[in-house]
Amino acid sequence: MVYFAKWKMILVAIVCVFGLAFAFPNLLSDEEAAGMPGWLPSQKMNLGLDLQGGAHLLLEVDVKTVFQQRNESMIDSLRIGMRRATPRIGYRRLGVRGDCFGFDLRKEADQDRVRQVLRDLEPNSFDPLLEAENDGLSYRVCWTDNGRQEILGSTLDQLMEILRRRIDETGTKDLTIQRQGAERILVQVPGAKDTEGLKSRIGTEAKMTFHLLDRDNSAATVCLPGRRKPPGTLCLPSADETEADASGNRVMYLVKRRVMVDGANLVDAQGTFQDAQAVVSFRFDGVGARRFGDVTRKNVGQPFAIVLDKEVISAPVIREPILGGSGIISGNFTLHSAQELALLLRAGALPAPLTILEERTVGAELGADSIAAGKFASILSIILVIVFMAAAYGLFGFMANVALALNIILIAAVLSMLQATLTLPGIAGIVLTIGMAVDANVLIFERIREEERNGRTPISAVDSGYQRALTTIIDANLTTLIAAFLLYMFGSGPIKGFAVTLAIGLMTSMFTAIMVTRLMVVTWLHRRKPKKLPL
Repeated sequence: MVYFAKWKMILVAIVCVFGLAFAFPNLLSDEEAAGMPGWLPSQKMNLGLDLQGGAHLLLEVDVKTVFQQRNESMIDSLRIGMRRATPRIGYRRLGVRGDCFGFDLRKEADQDRVRQVLRDLEPNSFDPLLEAENDGLSYRVCWTDNGRQEILGSTLDQLMEILRRRIDETGTKDLTIQRQGAERILVQVPGAKDTEGLKSRIGTEAKMTFHLLDRDNSAATVCLPGRRKPPGTLCLPSADETEADASGNRVMYLVKRRVMVDGANLVDAQGTFQDAQAVVSFRFDGVGARRFGDVTRKNVGQPFAIVLDKEVISAPVIREPILGGSGIISGNFTLHSAQELALLLRAGALPAPLTILEERTVGAELGADSIAAGKFASILSIILVIVFMAAAYGLFGFMANVALALNIILIAAVLSMLQATLTLPGIAGIVLTIGMAVDANVLIFERIREEERNGRTPISAVDSGYQRALTTIIDANLTTLIAAFLLYMFGSGPIKGFAVTLAIGLMTSMFTAIMVTRLMVVTWLHRRKPKKLPL
Protein backbone atom coordinates (compact mmCIF):
# COMPACT_ATOMS: atom_id res chain seq x y z
CA MET A 1 0.00 0.00 0.00
CA VAL A 2 2.95 2.38 0.51
CA TYR A 3 3.98 1.81 -3.10
CA PHE A 4 2.04 3.93 -5.59
CA ALA A 5 2.41 2.92 -9.24
CA LYS A 6 3.12 5.62 -11.80
CA TRP A 7 0.01 4.82 -13.82
CA LYS A 8 -2.10 5.48 -10.73
CA MET A 9 -0.39 8.85 -10.26
CA ILE A 10 -1.12 9.69 -13.89
CA LEU A 11 -4.75 8.58 -13.45
CA VAL A 12 -5.19 10.81 -10.38
CA ALA A 13 -3.66 13.76 -12.24
CA ILE A 14 -5.89 13.26 -15.29
CA VAL A 15 -9.06 12.96 -13.18
CA CYS A 16 -8.15 16.09 -11.21
CA VAL A 17 -7.47 18.12 -14.38
CA PHE A 18 -10.68 16.98 -16.06
CA GLY A 19 -12.63 17.62 -12.86
CA LEU A 20 -11.38 21.19 -12.66
CA ALA A 21 -12.07 21.76 -16.37
CA PHE A 22 -15.67 20.53 -16.22
CA ALA A 23 -16.48 22.19 -12.88
CA PHE A 24 -15.05 25.61 -13.81
CA PRO A 25 -17.92 26.75 -16.15
CA ASN A 26 -20.30 26.67 -13.16
CA LEU A 27 -18.46 29.71 -11.79
CA LEU A 28 -19.22 31.69 -14.97
CA SER A 29 -22.36 33.37 -16.22
CA ASP A 30 -24.26 31.83 -19.13
CA GLU A 31 -22.80 34.41 -21.53
CA GLU A 32 -19.25 33.83 -20.31
CA ALA A 33 -19.64 30.05 -20.52
CA ALA A 34 -21.01 30.30 -24.08
CA GLY A 35 -18.05 32.46 -25.08
CA MET A 36 -15.43 29.89 -24.03
CA PRO A 37 -13.33 28.23 -26.76
CA GLY A 38 -15.02 25.26 -28.40
CA TRP A 39 -12.36 22.79 -27.23
CA LEU A 40 -13.01 23.63 -23.56
CA PRO A 41 -15.99 22.25 -21.61
CA SER A 42 -18.80 24.81 -21.32
CA GLN A 43 -21.62 22.71 -19.89
CA LYS A 44 -23.10 23.78 -16.59
CA MET A 45 -25.28 21.99 -14.07
CA ASN A 46 -29.00 22.27 -14.79
CA LEU A 47 -31.05 23.80 -12.01
CA GLY A 48 -34.35 22.17 -11.16
CA LEU A 49 -37.79 23.77 -10.92
CA ASP A 50 -37.34 24.52 -7.21
CA LEU A 51 -34.08 26.42 -7.84
CA GLN A 52 -34.60 28.44 -11.04
CA GLY A 53 -38.39 28.57 -11.14
CA GLY A 54 -40.58 27.51 -14.03
CA ALA A 55 -44.00 26.11 -14.87
CA HIS A 56 -45.95 23.29 -13.20
CA LEU A 57 -48.98 21.99 -15.11
CA LEU A 58 -51.35 19.12 -14.32
CA LEU A 59 -53.18 17.93 -17.44
CA GLU A 60 -56.22 15.68 -17.76
CA VAL A 61 -56.87 13.51 -20.82
CA ASP A 62 -60.34 13.63 -22.38
CA VAL A 63 -61.04 9.90 -21.98
CA LYS A 64 -64.46 10.17 -23.60
CA THR A 65 -62.91 11.50 -26.81
CA VAL A 66 -60.24 8.78 -26.75
CA PHE A 67 -62.81 5.99 -26.88
CA GLN A 68 -65.09 7.91 -29.23
CA GLN A 69 -62.25 8.13 -31.76
CA ARG A 70 -61.33 4.51 -31.20
CA ASN A 71 -64.98 3.45 -31.68
CA GLU A 72 -65.15 5.40 -34.95
CA SER A 73 -61.96 3.72 -36.12
CA MET A 74 -63.39 0.30 -35.27
CA ILE A 75 -66.65 1.12 -37.06
CA ASP A 76 -64.70 1.95 -40.23
CA SER A 77 -62.70 -1.28 -39.94
CA LEU A 78 -65.86 -3.29 -39.29
CA ARG A 79 -67.63 -1.71 -42.27
CA ILE A 80 -64.71 -2.58 -44.55
CA GLY A 81 -64.54 -6.14 -43.17
CA MET A 82 -68.24 -6.84 -43.76
CA ARG A 83 -68.16 -5.33 -47.26
CA ARG A 84 -65.09 -7.35 -48.27
CA ALA A 85 -66.55 -10.62 -47.01
CA THR A 86 -67.54 -13.07 -49.73
CA PRO A 87 -70.45 -12.99 -50.14
CA ARG A 88 -70.92 -9.52 -48.66
CA ILE A 89 -72.44 -9.39 -45.15
CA GLY A 90 -75.60 -7.31 -45.06
CA TYR A 91 -76.04 -4.89 -42.16
CA ARG A 92 -77.77 -1.67 -41.14
CA ARG A 93 -77.64 0.95 -38.33
CA LEU A 94 -73.87 0.60 -37.93
CA GLY A 95 -72.69 3.28 -35.53
CA VAL A 96 -71.90 4.37 -31.97
CA ARG A 97 -74.26 3.14 -29.26
CA GLY A 98 -73.49 4.84 -25.97
CA ASP A 99 -69.93 3.97 -24.93
CA CYS A 100 -69.92 1.07 -27.42
CA PHE A 101 -70.75 0.55 -31.08
CA GLY A 102 -73.12 -1.81 -32.81
CA PHE A 103 -75.08 -2.86 -35.87
CA ASP A 104 -78.00 -4.99 -36.99
CA LEU A 105 -77.51 -8.00 -39.27
CA ARG A 106 -79.90 -8.49 -42.13
CA LYS A 107 -79.58 -12.30 -42.28
CA GLU A 108 -79.29 -14.79 -39.44
CA ALA A 109 -77.05 -17.01 -41.60
CA ASP A 110 -74.27 -14.38 -41.44
CA GLN A 111 -73.80 -14.62 -37.66
CA ASP A 112 -70.80 -16.95 -37.73
CA ARG A 113 -69.09 -14.91 -40.43
CA VAL A 114 -69.65 -11.59 -38.66
CA ARG A 115 -68.14 -12.99 -35.45
CA GLN A 116 -65.03 -13.88 -37.44
CA VAL A 117 -64.91 -10.30 -38.75
CA LEU A 118 -65.13 -9.05 -35.16
CA ARG A 119 -62.27 -11.33 -34.10
CA ASP A 120 -60.16 -9.98 -36.98
CA LEU A 121 -60.46 -6.46 -35.52
CA GLU A 122 -57.84 -7.39 -32.87
CA PRO A 123 -55.63 -10.08 -34.45
CA ASN A 124 -52.47 -9.38 -32.38
CA SER A 125 -54.04 -9.28 -28.94
CA PHE A 126 -53.46 -12.12 -26.45
CA ASP A 127 -56.31 -10.99 -24.18
CA PRO A 128 -59.64 -10.01 -25.75
CA LEU A 129 -60.00 -6.23 -25.97
CA LEU A 130 -63.55 -6.33 -27.34
CA GLU A 131 -66.60 -8.27 -26.23
CA ALA A 132 -69.62 -8.67 -28.50
CA GLU A 133 -73.16 -9.29 -27.30
CA ASN A 134 -76.15 -9.88 -29.50
CA ASP A 135 -79.87 -9.89 -29.05
CA GLY A 136 -81.02 -11.80 -32.08
CA LEU A 137 -79.63 -9.93 -35.06
CA SER A 138 -78.77 -6.78 -33.06
CA TYR A 139 -75.09 -6.67 -32.02
CA ARG A 140 -73.43 -4.45 -29.41
CA VAL A 141 -69.61 -4.42 -29.17
CA CYS A 142 -67.90 -2.93 -26.11
CA TRP A 143 -64.35 -2.63 -24.78
CA THR A 144 -63.31 -4.98 -22.01
CA ASP A 145 -61.65 -3.62 -18.87
CA ASN A 146 -58.33 -4.90 -20.19
CA GLY A 147 -59.00 -3.22 -23.52
CA ARG A 148 -59.82 0.12 -21.89
CA GLN A 149 -56.65 0.00 -19.80
CA GLU A 150 -54.49 -0.88 -22.80
CA ILE A 151 -55.97 1.87 -24.98
CA LEU A 152 -55.73 4.49 -22.23
CA GLY A 153 -52.18 3.43 -21.36
CA SER A 154 -50.97 3.61 -24.96
CA THR A 155 -52.70 6.98 -25.42
CA LEU A 156 -50.98 8.43 -22.35
CA ASP A 157 -47.60 7.09 -23.52
CA GLN A 158 -48.13 8.66 -26.94
CA LEU A 159 -49.26 11.94 -25.38
CA MET A 160 -46.19 12.13 -23.13
CA GLU A 161 -43.84 11.51 -26.05
CA ILE A 162 -45.56 14.16 -28.19
CA LEU A 163 -45.47 16.67 -25.32
CA ARG A 164 -41.78 15.94 -24.79
CA ARG A 165 -41.04 16.60 -28.49
CA ARG A 166 -43.10 19.78 -28.46
CA ILE A 167 -41.53 21.26 -25.32
CA ASP A 168 -38.00 19.89 -25.61
CA GLU A 169 -37.36 18.88 -29.22
CA THR A 170 -33.57 18.97 -28.81
CA GLY A 171 -33.56 17.13 -25.47
CA THR A 172 -31.49 19.80 -23.67
CA LYS A 173 -34.08 20.85 -21.08
CA ASP A 174 -34.59 18.85 -17.93
CA LEU A 175 -38.36 18.72 -17.94
CA THR A 176 -40.52 16.28 -16.03
CA ILE A 177 -43.39 14.55 -17.85
CA GLN A 178 -44.98 11.68 -15.96
CA ARG A 179 -48.32 10.05 -15.26
CA GLN A 180 -50.46 11.09 -12.33
CA GLY A 181 -53.09 8.42 -11.83
CA ALA A 182 -54.86 6.79 -14.74
CA GLU A 183 -55.96 9.88 -16.71
CA ARG A 184 -53.58 12.72 -15.81
CA ILE A 185 -50.13 13.90 -16.85
CA LEU A 186 -47.79 16.10 -14.81
CA VAL A 187 -45.57 18.53 -16.75
CA GLN A 188 -42.82 20.54 -15.05
CA VAL A 189 -40.62 22.82 -17.16
CA PRO A 190 -37.73 24.47 -15.27
CA GLY A 191 -36.88 27.97 -16.45
CA ALA A 192 -40.12 28.43 -18.43
CA LYS A 193 -40.96 32.15 -18.54
CA ASP A 194 -43.63 32.28 -21.26
CA THR A 195 -46.34 30.23 -19.54
CA GLU A 196 -49.06 31.26 -21.99
CA GLY A 197 -46.92 30.19 -24.94
CA LEU A 198 -46.19 26.89 -23.21
CA LYS A 199 -49.90 26.23 -22.63
CA SER A 200 -50.67 27.08 -26.25
CA ARG A 201 -47.98 24.69 -27.47
CA ILE A 202 -49.26 21.92 -25.19
CA GLY A 203 -52.96 22.37 -25.88
CA THR A 204 -52.87 22.72 -29.67
CA GLU A 205 -54.08 19.51 -31.27
CA ALA A 206 -52.00 20.11 -34.46
CA LYS A 207 -53.96 17.64 -36.60
CA MET A 208 -53.35 18.51 -40.25
CA THR A 209 -55.30 17.05 -43.16
CA PHE A 210 -55.63 17.85 -46.87
CA HIS A 211 -59.09 18.07 -48.52
CA LEU A 212 -60.52 18.99 -51.87
CA LEU A 213 -63.03 21.84 -51.98
CA ASP A 214 -66.62 21.33 -53.15
CA ARG A 215 -66.85 23.34 -56.40
CA ASP A 216 -70.51 22.46 -57.06
CA ASN A 217 -71.93 24.44 -54.14
CA SER A 218 -71.27 27.88 -52.73
CA ALA A 219 -69.88 28.04 -49.20
CA ALA A 220 -71.41 31.51 -48.78
CA THR A 221 -74.92 30.04 -48.96
CA VAL A 222 -74.49 26.44 -47.81
CA CYS A 223 -72.51 27.35 -44.66
CA LEU A 224 -75.16 29.72 -43.30
CA PRO A 225 -76.63 28.72 -39.90
CA GLY A 226 -79.54 26.30 -40.27
CA ARG A 227 -78.74 25.36 -43.85
CA ARG A 228 -78.35 21.69 -44.69
CA LYS A 229 -74.95 20.77 -46.08
CA PRO A 230 -74.51 18.46 -49.07
CA PRO A 231 -73.64 14.87 -48.11
CA GLY A 232 -69.93 14.26 -47.61
CA THR A 233 -69.00 17.91 -47.02
CA LEU A 234 -67.89 20.10 -44.10
CA CYS A 235 -68.05 23.82 -43.47
CA LEU A 236 -64.75 24.98 -41.98
CA PRO A 237 -63.69 28.54 -41.11
CA SER A 238 -60.52 30.23 -42.30
CA ALA A 239 -57.69 30.23 -39.78
CA ASP A 240 -56.80 33.78 -40.83
CA GLU A 241 -59.00 36.02 -38.70
CA THR A 242 -58.25 38.96 -41.00
CA GLU A 243 -60.21 37.22 -43.78
CA ALA A 244 -63.82 38.28 -43.22
CA ASP A 245 -66.97 38.67 -45.29
CA ALA A 246 -69.13 41.77 -45.53
CA SER A 247 -70.74 40.99 -42.16
CA GLY A 248 -67.39 40.74 -40.40
CA ASN A 249 -67.56 36.95 -39.99
CA ARG A 250 -64.64 34.73 -40.88
CA VAL A 251 -64.64 33.31 -44.40
CA MET A 252 -66.04 29.77 -44.57
CA TYR A 253 -64.87 26.97 -46.85
CA LEU A 254 -67.00 24.06 -48.04
CA VAL A 255 -64.60 21.11 -48.12
CA LYS A 256 -65.17 17.47 -48.91
CA ARG A 257 -65.18 15.32 -45.79
CA ARG A 258 -62.85 12.69 -47.27
CA VAL A 259 -59.24 13.14 -46.16
CA MET A 260 -57.04 12.96 -49.24
CA VAL A 261 -53.70 13.06 -47.40
CA ASP A 262 -53.12 12.82 -43.64
CA GLY A 263 -50.57 14.86 -41.71
CA ALA A 264 -49.53 11.63 -39.97
CA ASN A 265 -47.36 10.97 -43.05
CA LEU A 266 -45.26 14.11 -42.46
CA VAL A 267 -41.60 13.48 -41.69
CA ASP A 268 -40.36 17.07 -41.52
CA ALA A 269 -41.60 20.65 -41.33
CA GLN A 270 -39.59 23.87 -41.13
CA GLY A 271 -40.41 27.55 -40.80
CA THR A 272 -38.70 29.45 -43.62
CA PHE A 273 -39.09 32.31 -46.11
CA GLN A 274 -40.38 32.34 -49.68
CA ASP A 275 -40.69 35.53 -51.70
CA ALA A 276 -39.95 37.55 -48.51
CA GLN A 277 -42.92 35.89 -46.77
CA ALA A 278 -42.81 33.53 -43.80
CA VAL A 279 -44.03 30.06 -44.81
CA VAL A 280 -43.91 26.48 -43.55
CA SER A 281 -42.23 23.90 -45.75
CA PHE A 282 -43.19 20.26 -45.24
CA ARG A 283 -42.09 16.86 -46.51
CA PHE A 284 -43.95 13.52 -46.58
CA ASP A 285 -42.68 9.99 -46.18
CA GLY A 286 -42.87 7.54 -49.09
CA VAL A 287 -46.55 6.66 -48.59
CA GLY A 288 -47.60 10.27 -48.08
CA ALA A 289 -45.56 11.44 -51.08
CA ARG A 290 -47.24 8.88 -53.33
CA ARG A 291 -50.73 9.87 -52.14
CA PHE A 292 -49.93 13.58 -52.42
CA GLY A 293 -48.59 13.09 -55.94
CA ASP A 294 -51.65 11.10 -57.03
CA VAL A 295 -54.08 13.70 -55.64
CA THR A 296 -52.32 16.68 -57.21
CA ARG A 297 -51.92 14.90 -60.55
CA LYS A 298 -55.64 14.05 -60.77
CA ASN A 299 -56.87 17.47 -59.59
CA VAL A 300 -54.80 20.04 -61.45
CA GLY A 301 -56.66 23.38 -61.47
CA GLN A 302 -58.69 22.47 -58.36
CA PRO A 303 -58.32 24.23 -54.98
CA PHE A 304 -56.72 22.07 -52.31
CA ALA A 305 -57.51 22.95 -48.68
CA ILE A 306 -54.89 22.52 -45.97
CA VAL A 307 -56.80 22.04 -42.71
CA LEU A 308 -55.25 22.39 -39.26
CA ASP A 309 -57.42 21.64 -36.24
CA LYS A 310 -60.64 22.11 -38.22
CA GLU A 311 -59.56 25.46 -39.67
CA VAL A 312 -58.44 26.11 -43.24
CA ILE A 313 -55.01 27.71 -43.09
CA SER A 314 -54.55 27.77 -46.85
CA ALA A 315 -56.49 26.74 -49.95
CA PRO A 316 -54.18 27.12 -52.95
CA VAL A 317 -55.07 26.02 -56.47
CA ILE A 318 -53.08 23.03 -57.75
CA ARG A 319 -51.11 24.46 -60.68
CA GLU A 320 -49.22 21.28 -61.52
CA PRO A 321 -48.64 17.81 -60.06
CA ILE A 322 -46.43 17.84 -56.97
CA LEU A 323 -44.49 14.60 -57.18
CA GLY A 324 -41.55 15.27 -54.86
CA GLY A 325 -43.47 14.71 -51.64
CA SER A 326 -42.86 18.24 -50.38
CA GLY A 327 -44.78 21.49 -50.38
CA ILE A 328 -45.27 24.93 -48.87
CA ILE A 329 -47.96 26.23 -46.50
CA SER A 330 -48.44 29.95 -46.93
CA GLY A 331 -50.65 32.22 -44.89
CA ASN A 332 -50.60 35.16 -42.54
CA PHE A 333 -47.48 33.90 -40.74
CA THR A 334 -44.71 35.65 -38.90
CA LEU A 335 -41.38 33.84 -38.69
CA HIS A 336 -42.12 32.93 -35.06
CA SER A 337 -45.62 31.57 -35.81
CA ALA A 338 -44.25 29.64 -38.81
CA GLN A 339 -41.57 28.05 -36.64
CA GLU A 340 -44.13 27.22 -33.93
CA LEU A 341 -46.44 25.54 -36.47
CA ALA A 342 -43.50 23.60 -37.94
CA LEU A 343 -42.55 22.39 -34.45
CA LEU A 344 -46.11 21.20 -33.76
CA LEU A 345 -46.27 19.39 -37.10
CA ARG A 346 -42.93 17.67 -36.49
CA ALA A 347 -44.00 16.57 -33.00
CA GLY A 348 -47.27 15.12 -34.28
CA ALA A 349 -50.93 15.60 -33.47
CA LEU A 350 -52.31 14.94 -30.02
CA PRO A 351 -54.30 11.68 -29.96
CA ALA A 352 -56.72 13.21 -27.43
CA PRO A 353 -57.59 16.70 -26.10
CA LEU A 354 -55.93 17.86 -22.88
CA THR A 355 -57.42 20.03 -20.14
CA ILE A 356 -55.25 22.02 -17.73
CA LEU A 357 -56.49 21.18 -14.23
CA GLU A 358 -53.75 22.89 -12.24
CA GLU A 359 -51.26 25.58 -13.14
CA ARG A 360 -48.50 26.87 -10.88
CA THR A 361 -45.63 29.21 -11.63
CA VAL A 362 -42.58 28.85 -9.39
CA GLY A 363 -40.76 32.17 -9.14
CA ALA A 364 -37.00 32.51 -9.36
CA GLU A 365 -37.05 34.32 -6.00
CA LEU A 366 -37.92 31.07 -4.22
CA GLY A 367 -35.12 29.36 -6.13
CA ALA A 368 -32.68 32.09 -5.10
CA ASP A 369 -33.64 31.63 -1.44
CA SER A 370 -33.19 27.87 -1.78
CA ILE A 371 -29.78 28.27 -3.40
CA ALA A 372 -28.70 30.73 -0.70
CA ALA A 373 -29.84 28.36 2.05
CA GLY A 374 -28.12 25.43 0.34
CA LYS A 375 -24.90 27.43 -0.05
CA PHE A 376 -24.95 28.41 3.63
CA ALA A 377 -25.52 24.82 4.75
CA SER A 378 -22.80 23.52 2.43
CA ILE A 379 -20.23 26.12 3.47
CA LEU A 380 -20.99 25.66 7.15
CA SER A 381 -20.69 21.88 6.89
CA ILE A 382 -17.41 22.19 4.99
CA ILE A 383 -15.95 24.54 7.63
CA LEU A 384 -16.99 22.30 10.51
CA VAL A 385 -15.62 19.17 8.80
CA ILE A 386 -12.32 20.92 7.98
CA VAL A 387 -11.90 22.15 11.56
CA PHE A 388 -12.70 18.73 13.00
CA MET A 389 -10.31 16.86 10.68
CA ALA A 390 -7.46 19.32 11.28
CA ALA A 391 -7.95 19.18 15.05
CA ALA A 392 -8.32 15.40 15.24
CA TYR A 393 -5.66 14.23 12.77
CA GLY A 394 -3.24 17.11 12.26
CA LEU A 395 -1.27 16.87 9.00
CA PHE A 396 -3.19 13.81 7.88
CA GLY A 397 -6.41 15.75 8.53
CA PHE A 398 -5.12 18.55 6.27
CA MET A 399 -4.54 15.98 3.51
CA ALA A 400 -8.09 14.71 4.00
CA ASN A 401 -9.37 18.29 3.69
CA VAL A 402 -7.55 18.72 0.37
CA ALA A 403 -9.21 15.51 -0.83
CA LEU A 404 -12.58 16.85 0.40
CA ALA A 405 -12.17 20.00 -1.70
CA LEU A 406 -11.32 17.86 -4.73
CA ASN A 407 -14.33 15.67 -3.99
CA ILE A 408 -16.68 18.67 -4.19
CA ILE A 409 -15.06 19.74 -7.48
CA LEU A 410 -15.52 16.23 -8.93
CA ILE A 411 -19.20 16.16 -7.90
CA ALA A 412 -19.78 19.46 -9.74
CA ALA A 413 -17.84 18.17 -12.74
CA VAL A 414 -19.82 14.92 -13.02
CA LEU A 415 -23.15 16.76 -12.65
CA SER A 416 -22.05 19.12 -15.44
CA MET A 417 -20.86 16.33 -17.74
CA LEU A 418 -24.06 14.32 -17.29
CA GLN A 419 -26.17 17.49 -17.55
CA ALA A 420 -27.90 16.27 -14.41
CA THR A 421 -30.39 18.52 -12.68
CA LEU A 422 -29.57 20.00 -9.31
CA THR A 423 -32.61 20.36 -7.07
CA LEU A 424 -33.01 21.32 -3.44
CA PRO A 425 -32.96 17.63 -2.37
CA GLY A 426 -29.87 17.32 -4.57
CA ILE A 427 -28.18 20.02 -2.52
CA ALA A 428 -29.15 18.05 0.58
CA GLY A 429 -27.45 15.02 -0.99
CA ILE A 430 -24.27 17.05 -1.53
CA VAL A 431 -24.30 18.31 2.06
CA LEU A 432 -24.71 14.73 3.27
CA THR A 433 -21.87 13.64 0.98
CA ILE A 434 -19.56 16.29 2.46
CA GLY A 435 -19.94 14.66 5.87
CA MET A 436 -19.58 11.16 4.44
CA ALA A 437 -16.59 12.10 2.24
CA VAL A 438 -14.18 12.09 5.18
CA ASP A 439 -15.71 8.95 6.70
CA ALA A 440 -13.35 6.70 4.75
CA ASN A 441 -10.35 8.77 5.83
CA VAL A 442 -11.50 8.61 9.47
CA LEU A 443 -11.64 4.81 9.26
CA ILE A 444 -8.17 4.65 7.70
CA PHE A 445 -6.57 7.10 10.13
CA GLU A 446 -8.03 5.37 13.18
CA ARG A 447 -6.78 2.02 11.90
CA ILE A 448 -3.30 3.54 11.35
CA ARG A 449 -3.34 4.91 14.92
CA GLU A 450 -4.25 1.50 16.27
CA GLU A 451 -1.49 -0.22 14.29
CA GLU A 452 1.08 2.34 15.49
CA ARG A 453 0.04 1.79 19.12
CA ASN A 454 0.66 -1.93 18.60
CA GLY A 455 4.34 -1.13 17.93
CA ARG A 456 4.46 -1.03 14.11
CA THR A 457 6.76 1.39 12.29
CA PRO A 458 5.12 4.37 10.51
CA ILE A 459 5.41 2.76 7.05
CA SER A 460 4.13 -0.59 8.33
CA ALA A 461 1.28 1.12 10.24
CA VAL A 462 0.19 3.04 7.14
CA ASP A 463 0.43 -0.10 4.98
CA SER A 464 -1.58 -2.20 7.42
CA GLY A 465 -4.09 0.60 8.10
CA TYR A 466 -5.01 0.98 4.43
CA GLN A 467 -5.17 -2.78 3.84
CA ARG A 468 -7.45 -3.51 6.81
CA ALA A 469 -9.71 -0.49 6.37
CA LEU A 470 -10.24 -0.99 2.64
CA THR A 471 -12.78 -3.82 2.98
CA THR A 472 -14.80 -1.90 5.57
CA ILE A 473 -14.84 1.23 3.36
CA ILE A 474 -16.01 -0.67 0.28
CA ASP A 475 -18.74 -2.51 2.23
CA ALA A 476 -20.05 0.68 3.87
CA ASN A 477 -20.14 2.68 0.64
CA LEU A 478 -21.54 -0.21 -1.40
CA THR A 479 -24.55 -0.64 0.92
CA THR A 480 -25.27 3.11 0.76
CA LEU A 481 -24.85 3.01 -3.02
CA ILE A 482 -27.44 0.22 -3.25
CA ALA A 483 -29.88 2.37 -1.26
CA ALA A 484 -29.22 5.32 -3.61
CA PHE A 485 -29.78 3.08 -6.64
CA LEU A 486 -33.13 1.88 -5.28
CA LEU A 487 -34.19 5.44 -4.52
CA TYR A 488 -33.42 6.38 -8.11
CA MET A 489 -35.19 3.35 -9.60
CA PHE A 490 -38.40 3.59 -7.58
CA GLY A 491 -38.44 7.26 -6.61
CA SER A 492 -39.55 10.21 -8.69
CA GLY A 493 -38.79 13.90 -9.00
CA PRO A 494 -36.90 15.25 -5.95
CA ILE A 495 -36.15 11.74 -4.66
CA LYS A 496 -34.25 10.98 -7.86
CA GLY A 497 -32.29 14.23 -7.55
CA PHE A 498 -31.22 13.27 -4.03
CA ALA A 499 -30.26 9.76 -5.15
CA VAL A 500 -28.16 11.05 -8.08
CA THR A 501 -26.08 13.47 -6.02
CA LEU A 502 -25.70 10.91 -3.22
CA ALA A 503 -24.48 8.21 -5.62
CA ILE A 504 -22.07 10.55 -7.39
CA GLY A 505 -20.75 11.79 -4.03
CA LEU A 506 -20.17 8.24 -2.80
CA MET A 507 -18.14 7.29 -5.86
CA THR A 508 -16.06 10.47 -5.87
CA SER A 509 -15.43 10.23 -2.11
CA MET A 510 -14.16 6.67 -2.49
CA PHE A 511 -11.82 7.82 -5.26
CA THR A 512 -10.48 10.76 -3.26
CA ALA A 513 -10.06 8.71 -0.06
CA ILE A 514 -8.48 5.59 -1.58
CA MET A 515 -6.46 7.27 -4.33
CA VAL A 516 -5.87 10.97 -3.66
CA THR A 517 -5.35 10.96 0.12
CA ARG A 518 -3.21 7.82 -0.08
CA LEU A 519 -1.08 9.42 -2.81
CA MET A 520 -0.41 12.41 -0.56
CA VAL A 521 0.30 10.20 2.48
CA VAL A 522 2.66 7.88 0.56
CA THR A 523 4.50 10.83 -1.03
CA TRP A 524 4.98 12.44 2.40
CA LEU A 525 6.22 9.15 3.90
CA HIS A 526 8.82 8.59 1.18
CA ARG A 527 10.12 12.15 1.41
CA ARG A 528 10.16 12.67 5.19
CA LYS A 529 10.66 9.08 6.42
CA PRO A 530 9.29 10.01 9.90
CA LYS A 531 9.94 7.94 13.01
CA LYS A 532 6.49 8.83 14.40
CA LEU A 533 3.29 9.65 12.59
CA PRO A 534 1.61 13.05 13.30
CA LEU A 535 -1.70 11.49 14.30
